[in-house]
Amino acid sequence: MAMLLGAMLPARAQAVASGCNISLDQVRFANPLARFAHKLASEEPITIVAVGSSSTAGAGASSAAASYPNQLAVELKQHFPNHSIAVINRGVGGENVDDMLKRFDTGVLAEHPDLVLWQLGTNSVIRDDKFSDTSIHDGLNKIRAVGADVVLIDPQFAPKVIVKAGVASMVELIATTAKREDVDLFPRFNVMKHWSEVDHMTFETFVSPDGLHMNDWGYACMAKGLGMAIAEAVQRPVLSAKAISDLVRWPPTFPTGERER
Repeated sequence: MAMLLGAMLPARAQAVASGCNISLDQVRFANPLARFAHKLASEEPITIVAVGSSSTAGAGASSAAASYPNQLAVELKQHFPNHSIAVINRGVGGENVDDMLKRFDTGVLAEHPDLVLWQLGTNSVIRDDKFSDTSIHDGLNKIRAVGADVVLIDPQFAPKVIVKAGVASMVELIATTAKREDVDLFPRFNVMKHWSEVDHMTFETFVSPDGLHMNDWGYACMAKGLGMAIAEAVQRPVLSAKAISDLVRWPPTFPTGERER
């Protein structure tokens, strides 16, 4: 499947490596991906479910093959050529978080995912909807219940998004929630902002003509960054709870009669 998708990708997306200068420092996850790493070590097939709205579905791309989940499948095949990794696209245009939660059981959890990539927040921003972290918490609890790793993906840095008054608070809310809930975050907003303000790329380079969705190049560079972050996170050692406790315990304790030297 990954080879077929690679053959189908538009030339512009296939050439993304030459123009996409995304670095690991920009996208490194806070936590290792323990479930994904376990499946790699045991040589079991891995299932990733990408859930979200239109920018997960692939709006703005020239074809379904150029959506970020399909391009991520190609990236992961390059990182892990000897492993079976399926990336299932469960993006539905126009949805907000509450809409997504209604189909979590049948559209996400029913696939028995090892990793869930949850893109959220954009539609609430552009509609000026009120939003709280309660719905995110409820979704994360559902994902945790099946033992899957999870990565949150925040809104895109695009003209029709950044003009909205609530975008900064939404980006901050998602980042704060990820930290509090101890899950990973792919900071799409800041990655794309870097393209614009540091790399001095025009929006036409990575945003589709509608001014809202990413284009083939944007989705490809996003997939490259996600693939890089996933590959690094699954290769980190995972400390046991006891090891972490021993590291943070202070002051140290010593056997009876023994003192620190």
